[in-house]
Amino acid sequence: MIGFLLRGILIGLLFGVPAGAVGAMTVQRTWSSGVKAGLLTGLGSSVADCFYASVGAFGLTLISEFLLKGQDIIHCIGGVLILAMGIGLLLKKGSGRVKEAEASDYLRMFFSSFAVGITNPAAIITFLLAFSWFGITAETGLLKGILLVGGVFLGTFIWWGILAAATEALKKKAKQIDLTKLNKVFGAILSLLGAAVLIGFFSEISSMT
Repeated sequence: MIGFLLRGILIGLLFGVPAGAVGAMTVQRTWSSGVKAGLLTGLGSSVADCFYASVGAFGLTLISEFLLKGQDIIHCIGGVLILAMGIGLLLKKGSGRVKEAEASDYLRMFFSSFAVGITNPAAIITFLLAFSWFGITAETGLLKGILLVGGVFLGTFIWWGILAAATEALKKKAKQIDLTKLNKVFGAILSLLGAAVLIGFFSEISSMT
């Protein structure tokens, strides 16, 4: 039974390592607002991963079919969201120094990363492939499925915790860095990632016409 939890943790770790947009958000927010901000950003993504892992683990075919059929539109929405956050960082003005985040900021950090994670319906395919590799099927049962999904959550969140802790450690050792310039760097990264998603979407649309 415990094997399903351990396999879920391993899958979560493997799935979390290709950080992408959420990784950039986690590093930027940890650097600008501390470890708590980075952890809450990672938490939002982990919750989104748990949703898709649940769809795969429990064989919720109606949901998976609906999401996969509409994945291009959903992914496009995610691209717009990432691009908007990137532009927001590029245009953000401030003192250039680290500032403690407020409660409303933490909520925004959580829900923005959750939105980025949930607008990636192709994650269902990734989890299904991972489950298949580890010999896991939808007939594993309720308890084993819960342990598996719980393991995925732990695995992904462990990765975000490692990334946030590493960023905080680097920040303490690094020389003083102007936060405004750093925001522009991460704003550019997010803008490029969002633009890449949208270019891929419109390229696919044009090829179908």
